[in-house]
Amino acid sequence: MDPGRVAGYPPTMEQTIDGRVRSAVDAWLRWLPRWEVGDGRSRTKLCRTCFGSPVAKAAGFDADVPHAVQHALLQRLKRIVDDEVAHYTERNLPLLRKELGAIDRRKAARPYRPTEGLPPEYEGLELDPDPEPGSPFLFTIAELAAQEPAEPQPELPPLSEAAKQALRSEVALADGCATSTGFAICAALEPHREQLAQAIRRHVEPQVQALLDELTRELFA
Repeated sequence: MDPGRVAGYPPTMEQTIDGRVRSAVDAWLRWLPRWEVGDGRSRTKLCRTCFGSPVAKAAGFDADVPHAVQHALLQRLKRIVDDEVAHYTERNLPLLRKELGAIDRRKAARPYRPTEGLPPEYEGLELDPDPEPGSPFLFTIAELAAQEPAEPQPELPPLSEAAKQALRSEVALADGCATSTGFAICAALEPHREQLAQAIRRHVEPQVQALLDELTRELFA
């Protein structure tokens, strides 16, 4: 599949991706001055959005850029991928559309959905902080979100082997759409790399350096 193009989309998709990437970068630049180094907490799990992401590499982010700063941009860009895959699925993949629709209906029946409506910088993160030793939670947000509805949802009818194979083929096409969109996003980020780097130098590096200086003073006090 040609990077930057997705089957089933008009030739102007690249311009659409360019515009959405530009809007995501602009939104991130408006958000970044509000970020403070103390906003984040240590993580014990790798973020599946950010760790090893080629999009982070395309943006020029390295290991010294705090995770919260990377995540805020990468999650906005992930929305672009999700939207493109959703549109492609709606137009071209009827079996996958049906299966995903059934899953969405089951999720919608749950009484508590804390992950919906969050700003992009908070999407995809763990719902609960790490527990303190000796202080277990009475309940967690993740446990509440996992509760099944009071009325059990009907089970989906089993798929035939032919239907399973057709569904696997459609999933592979959706994966190809996501990959192609990701390539297009990486290419669209190239003109913004210096702008992103300047914002990091202006708003992030001074805070990180101040934190390191404070830790050094405490260490040798």
